[in-house]
Order: sequence, then structure tokens, then C-alpha cells
Amino acid sequence: MAPEHTEGLRTLDAGRADALERICELIVPGSARVGPVVYIDALLTAMPEAVRAGFLDAIDELGELARGGADALAPHAHTPAFLGLRALAVEAFYSDFVAPGRDTEGAWDEIDFHPRAAAFLEKDWSYLGISG
Repeated sequence: MAPEHTEGLRTLDAGRADALERICELIVPGSARVGPVVYIDALLTAMPEAVRAGFLDAIDELGELARGGADALAPHAHTPAFLGLRALAVEAFYSDFVAPGRDTEGAWDEIDFHPRAAAFLEKDWSYLGISG
């Protein structure tokens, strides 16, 4: 089953979006609720073709393994493919991103991160081509 809101993705097809969501959920449990695939798809779209191709290969390589859970991914934890996807998954969640149309709180509420300056932030993801 493909993640929610795959119709607006610009780089990932439904199969890769599903694989990436599995990977993100294993790396950052609970992250799927905020739609990290939407954020990562936007980043991938802006990357140079060679870099994007490397990440797509990593999704292809690790996405099927992720069906086997964390134990199946563990042997790959120190590979460039895993480390790159881990960086994207962590950024997608802990940047406090919530995909348009998702009715949920972001990571900052979950981890009780409420510095005074953050109260004045208006999160705008339009620089990634994400609106709504």
C-alpha cells in the first residue's frame, strides 16, 4: 500500500514511496504519520541527477529489505545507502515537517521542544515546492 498523498510526488513513484516510508518508519519510529516521503521527495527533486540517482538506488536496495524489519536492515547500517537515507529520514521528521493534509502534530511537540524563538516561527516549506 502506497503512502498517503503520493499523487503530488515529483520524483518517487508509488512503489519507491512505499519503500521509503517503510525505511523512514524503521529509522524514526512514528515518523510515517507526518509524511516524511513528501519532504524527501521534494529534496530528491532538487538534487543533481547523479545524487538523486544514488538515493533512488538506495531506496531500491533497502526498501525490500525493510519489509523484514530492523533486523533485516541492521547488517546495512554502516553502508552509504543506509546512512544517506537515515540522514534524510531524520531531517524530514525532526525539522518538524508535517505534510499538507495531515492532521497531526510534528516532532517538536512529540519531543517537547519548545524554545521561545520557535513560538514565532511560521513554517513555510514552499522553498521545497511544498505548499498547503
